[in-house]
Amino acid sequence: MSKKRQFRLGAFIQATGHHVSAWRHPDAQIDAGLNFEHYKEITQTAERGLFDAVFLADSPGVWGGAPETQKRNGKLVHFEPVTLFSALSAVTKNIGFIATASTTYEQPYTLARKFASLDYLSKGRAGWNVVTTGNENAAANFGLEHHPEHSQRYERAQEFVEVVKGLWDSWEDDAFIRDRESGVYFDPNKLHILNHKGKHFSVKGPLNVARPPQGYPVIVQAGASEAGRELAAQTAEVIFTANQTLADAQEFYADLKGRLTKYGRSPDDLKIMPGAFPIIGRTEEEAQEKYEFIQSLIHPDVAWGILRNYYKGVDLSQYSLDDLAPELPNDTNNNKSRLKLVKDLATRGTLTLRQLYLALATARGHRTIIGTPESIADQLEEWFNNGAADGFNIMPPILPTGLDDFVNLVVPILQKRGLFRTEYEGSTLRENLGLPRPVNQFAIKQKQVDERLVLA
Repeated sequence: MSKKRQFRLGAFIQATGHHVSAWRHPDAQIDAGLNFEHYKEITQTAERGLFDAVFLADSPGVWGGAPETQKRNGKLVHFEPVTLFSALSAVTKNIGFIATASTTYEQPYTLARKFASLDYLSKGRAGWNVVTTGNENAAANFGLEHHPEHSQRYERAQEFVEVVKGLWDSWEDDAFIRDRESGVYFDPNKLHILNHKGKHFSVKGPLNVARPPQGYPVIVQAGASEAGRELAAQTAEVIFTANQTLADAQEFYADLKGRLTKYGRSPDDLKIMPGAFPIIGRTEEEAQEKYEFIQSLIHPDVAWGILRNYYKGVDLSQYSLDDLAPELPNDTNNNKSRLKLVKDLATRGTLTLRQLYLALATARGHRTIIGTPESIADQLEEWFNNGAADGFNIMPPILPTGLDDFVNLVVPILQKRGLFRTEYEGSTLRENLGLPRPVNQFAIKQKQVDERLVLA
């Protein structure tokens, strides 16, 4: 008998929590962004809950906004993800670490080196969330006057990933002999010089870290625009996405899975994990009270800041929060898929501006689910069983308590239903996600050459 299909779960960690005003909540760790003990606690909680991985979003620059909004942002400062995960790998055993790093503002060699190092330090638990960066403010930190155009960023990203994989394949798995008697440290026939020369990069190699324990750290991607979907179909092994309705999630799921065959990939080679922002109460009334309390923490300046972030170039001074939300702009050089999601949200329910900012304050367009542990499990199971998700990226409203609630109250229900593991399947992130270990591309080519010579 084949094993029953089960959830994949990621813990999407955002310092004090995902709600825009999480840091003001009395249960939040107020200095979370720079508090290692806080991250240690929540990562160990996620591991106790048998999550596949913890995931950190990141940007190579401070997010902007008007001064009156920016001064109220409790998420501006936080650790760099790979550095933090290197430390956390020493106090955990099984949980994976998915760190965000930018193909627009980093270089392939240094990125390949640090993620290979993280994979060794964690004994095969590293993942790379490939992003092209939507934060226009980052450009000035890297000597650029303008943020590159969306299409250019994705074109660069495709080549970037190709180069990084080539660098991870610099050494074959058994290249290092380390024979004291002969004095030979490695087999030179198993060293491969990349010598990449492309439109965006010229990288010789080899990498000065051996091939990562997983072959490649797990490749993760989060874009849902047309360019993002194509990049994901070609390169990603996990995709995080934002969907509001079952129908939208099913469309995205079917579209992504349907693109894999042209790249010689099977549906199981890509795990699709929508974001879910759960507000959990022991009763429906308690859950609703929790929701209303956290929404009450939003300062009016922050409310207008959320709206201005999407209504770029639109004068909102003529509107009140109780007016119907006007039509959103059609284009952006930031996150195209998120703008479309917010446009759909605004028009689908004919929301007022107040209703729109409240919807975005929780999870920025990801799905908000409110209820008892049983109803939360029901809602996740519906998507999982109906072609909308392989699992979920859980986005706790408040940390640490929001993750505590999910692990203590929802995970046991999923396990009782046979939908989630009761122990880790393996020791690496790939093994736990059910993903194959990639073979070395240069070793394959050399084997093909050798076979042709023998036949000749």
